[in-house]
Amino acid sequence: MKTLYIECNMGAAGDMLMAALYELLDDKQRFLDRMNSLELPGVHLEAQKGSTCGIAGTHMAVTVYGEEETEPEGPGVHEHGHAHDHHHDHAHGHHHHHATPGHIGELISGLDLPEQVKENAKAVYRIIAQAEAKAHGCPEGDVHFHEVGALDAVADVTGVCYAMYLLGAEKIIVSPVHVGSGTVRCAHGVMPVPAPATANILEDVPVYGGAVKGELCTPTGAALLKYFAEEFGPMPLMQGSRTGIGIGTKTFEQANCVRAFLGESLEETGRVRTMPEQGDGGESREEGKNGGDGAITELVCNIDDMTPEALGFACARLIQEGALDAYTIPGTMKKGRPGHVLTVLCDPRDEEKMARHVLEETTTNGLRARRCTKYFLRPGMKTVQTPWGQVRVKTAEGHGIFHRKPEYEDVAELAERNGVPYETVYRETLRRLDDK
Repeated sequence: MKTLYIECNMGAAGDMLMAALYELLDDKQRFLDRMNSLELPGVHLEAQKGSTCGIAGTHMAVTVYGEEETEPEGPGVHEHGHAHDHHHDHAHGHHHHHATPGHIGELISGLDLPEQVKENAKAVYRIIAQAEAKAHGCPEGDVHFHEVGALDAVADVTGVCYAMYLLGAEKIIVSPVHVGSGTVRCAHGVMPVPAPATANILEDVPVYGGAVKGELCTPTGAALLKYFAEEFGPMPLMQGSRTGIGIGTKTFEQANCVRAFLGESLEETGRVRTMPEQGDGGESREEGKNGGDGAITELVCNIDDMTPEALGFACARLIQEGALDAYTIPGTMKKGRPGHVLTVLCDPRDEEKMARHVLEETTTNGLRARRCTKYFLRPGMKTVQTPWGQVRVKTAEGHGIFHRKPEYEDVAELAERNGVPYETVYRETLRRLDDK
């Protein structure tokens, strides 16, 4: 399986991640030409050769009207490992206008990039917006980005998403993330490291601090890792790997870089697995990034001696253990007894492990396993502004087919808050989506 492993021994920032992925691309010039042709006023990307502690790599310089975002050092300001990419209004040498999540989404939607790249970029910004809203105690729509909304930060996010799209990894694994330590001076004052928004994003991610003083992982870096990673843990057994090295601008006692390895993974190695995001079709987030066709394992057994409550609990536990989906269908068993047919979907590599979980969680003494070819639509997410507020819309496309479905929670919340029928909000959302 084509696997991308990202090593974050010195944290991560958007420019460093982009530089590491850039080194793995077969056609580097195509990437730079496409990024530099986007309608981002004054923005220019330049891949600069550099080194850190004697290790050669690339620094991706993102300039806006000829100026690269840098952070001044001074009393009480710890060194940062990254040149720009700061989302909580660090002091900088020039001013950026504030922007709301809606403004950022509109900017990205207008870029000349593949639709999936733009949807991924907007989803990354949504993670950041949610984290910032939680940190500041305000609604997500009231968040005003400072450095997040800057053109150079948009270039970082879209650049990483476009590089991911070109690499086409089937699986993305990330190491535990080094967040740094100490404090960082921002417009709001001196904050601890990791900064509140970064800490919110990394809540479910393995992280660690250390002796390095400074903010090693920025909100952008954290959000990109959180969005793209299927798993967090050590590097799997891989062969034929190529290595990309993205270098930061600051100097530390250890190499200040992000490393990315692209190769064929050979077996599972006990990594920490994050829960897949379930769509209407029970497909995992891994499938959503790349779309297409593939293989899936179905584990099937007949059960006639478990209560519906116990069987429902077992299905929930199986999904917690990594099943892509688990569901039951009523049926008639031996001697006319009513029962259920349990079906569990999983990655073919997880077949033996998941079969053991089925035997543990249910009363069945045996089950059938069959390998199936699957066809699926690539899921995405759009945001639609209605007269009552924003509604997220799930999308799915591929094989010349396009599906869309407004998120129930968003529609129901707006209908309840504004005293209008659910169907009114639902239909208006679809109408406005068609008008885009």
